[in-house]
Amino acid sequence: MRKGVVYMAKATDNRSGDVKRITRTKKYKEIEADLRDQLEANGTFGKFFEDMIDDYMAMYVTKTLLIEDIQKRGTIVPYNNGGGQSGFKKNEAVDMFNKTNAQMLKLLSELGLKASAAIGGGEYGDEL
Repeated sequence: MRKGVVYMAKATDNRSGDVKRITRTKKYKEIEADLRDQLEANGTFGKFFEDMIDDYMAMYVTKTLLIEDIQKRGTIVPYNNGGGQSGFKKNEAVDMFNKTNAQMLKLLSELGLKASAAIGGGEYGDEL
């Protein structure tokens, strides 16, 4: 160890495996880069705006996980409350997906950015 040099230990990545998987995808990286490029092209700079992009990307991860849940379990899921009652109910991921998607669009609007087909993963109004 050299005198006067402080070495910092690498921070432990405590994110779930699914989150790590999504954030390492080419699509995730392209969307993040595109949003940052749009901010720069608009002349919008600052830590506040960078933080908002981070928020958008966190919502993107959430949205992706919700889509995976809906695709895996469907829109109607079984339930059992442990008290002898069971049946089927609406998958809460559907409502959460809709709310997350709406927040993402609001955030883009606040940033003065436009969602492109590449960002949204398809044309506006596409079905799941």
